Amino acid sequence: MLSRLIRLIWGDDIDRALRPVLAVSLSGSIAGSTVYPFLGIWAIKYLHASQQALGLTYLCGAVGAGVVGYLGGHTSDRVGRRPMILLGWGANTLVPVGLLLVGRHTAVGLVLLGLLPVIGSLGNAANQAMVADVVQPERHEAAYASVRVAQNLGVTIGPLLGGLFLFGSDWSHLWLGVLPLAALSFAIAWRYIPRTGAYAPSGPPQRGSFRVIVRDHPFLLFMLSATLATMTYIATETLLPISLSTTHHLAPSAWGLLMVLNPLLVTLVQMRLIRWTAGVPSSLKLGLAMPMMGVPFLLLNVNGSAPVIALVIIIFVTGEMLWVPTSQAVVAALAPADIRGAYMGAFGGTWSVGWAVTPFLGLQVRHAYGDATMWMCVATVGVIAGILGLAAARGHDGEAAIASAS
Repeated sequence: MLSRLIRLIWGDDIDRALRPVLAVSLSGSIAGSTVYPFLGIWAIKYLHASQQALGLTYLCGAVGAGVVGYLGGHTSDRVGRRPMILLGWGANTLVPVGLLLVGRHTAVGLVLLGLLPVIGSLGNAANQAMVADVVQPERHEAAYASVRVAQNLGVTIGPLLGGLFLFGSDWSHLWLGVLPLAALSFAIAWRYIPRTGAYAPSGPPQRGSFRVIVRDHPFLLFMLSATLATMTYIATETLLPISLSTTHHLAPSAWGLLMVLNPLLVTLVQMRLIRWTAGVPSSLKLGLAMPMMGVPFLLLNVNGSAPVIALVIIIFVTGEMLWVPTSQAVVAALAPADIRGAYMGAFGGTWSVGWAVTPFLGLQVRHAYGDATMWMCVATVGVIAGILGLAAARGHDGEAAIASAS
């Protein structure tokens, strides 16, 4: 039964060397998504934090995660991927313990809440770089797609577990419930993550990564493109539910059902979509994918019914499934092998920038000019991201392409 489920989701051609990374990504995603969706509610209702303080906490956490993500990747180039991955998952194991000890101390709780994305970013770049270390270059896009499927499968499982742990509204039950899940992620990483990979650089770099990155104009252009694309992605997490619940009067329960479409589609369709588009150049995929993530929101200016919302989400997720693994493969192609971790860490910082600015700018535009203008801005950002992504990835299509599926 389990083997059938694995074949249904990933197919039959998972690289053997990638399986430890998939196992850690799946278990870690389950642990993280068991607790993270409820932290804002915990801060407001249990700690009685103000919305302003919570917003500032999220902002500080996003900035800190971007900085630590780069430093973690930079360090992994020197000490190896495995130590940083273990450090990251080990630190995540301590998170539930900290949440148990916070009690009702608002300031301490918000500090811990702000540290969570920072802790989560410790080993993330090393984990992304490990994918390129263990899989041959022509298989990078398929490998990153496999990891993304594992993470989204975890996102479909984790919130359900979190809801069960919270039955009875006792927050300590949630923290105690997630503790063994986090420990399991660390245990899997400790047992199975290799010390190196067949395609890892032979030794530590002999140069500073920051100087190389700031002089790499194609990569900087690609980071700008990725930042804009990330902003369209985060619009679905932050701006869309606010717009739907207030302007279009969609019930929260209905939004919950529609929201499940995203991880469900990624889990079931991601690998198939990557195989179907194997012959399409990476630059063209990005040029199409990023506008697909922003332009569909314009439909909401015409009709905000549940079927239209579902259509918007389906088009968006299709673009997202093309964008994420393709962009990761392009970064792996752009990055010199000896400082691949630093490149992955810097690229991961685009998510932090997106999380920091999208809710603030989007809600400011919405407050001043309304939903229609806000969605026009989101669509424009998506189109610009696609143009920049196509330009930055050109010349690296062959390096970032995947092998044809057998």
